[in-house]
Amino acid sequence: QVQLVESGGGLVQAGGSLRLSCADSGRTFGYNAMGWFRQAPGKEREFVAAIGWSGGRSNYLNSMKGRFTISRDNAKNTVYLQMNSLTPEDTAVYYCAAGNTLAREAGRYGYWGQGTQVTVSL
Repeated sequence: QVQLVESGGGLVQAGGSLRLSCADSGRTFGYNAMGWFRQAPGKEREFVAAIGWSGGRSNYLNSMKGRFTISRDNAKNTVYLQMNSLTPEDTAVYYCAAGNTLAREAGRYGYWGQGTQVTVSL
């Protein structure tokens, strides 16, 4: 059964950092792209970043560039999201997803994890 499991969320003060991980059962890691999305209360799910199979290509929401870095370790079937200089506006549930393109549309991804909560306090 396909399974993506996120971890690494938690409570952090503004200006702090977190690294999220998404471990894959191995059956979805053959997909060409892995993405991170987030959803804050009362808001739509928002694209954060995506990375291609080799890690050589990536795509970021413009507002994330310079603060967030997506990476992957294919040997560990894991994709990461390093988040720096966090602000309260980054508070959301963060989801990883598997797809075939570095798309920004959630509908382009076929498999999703259950999400991990990130809360940034002042």
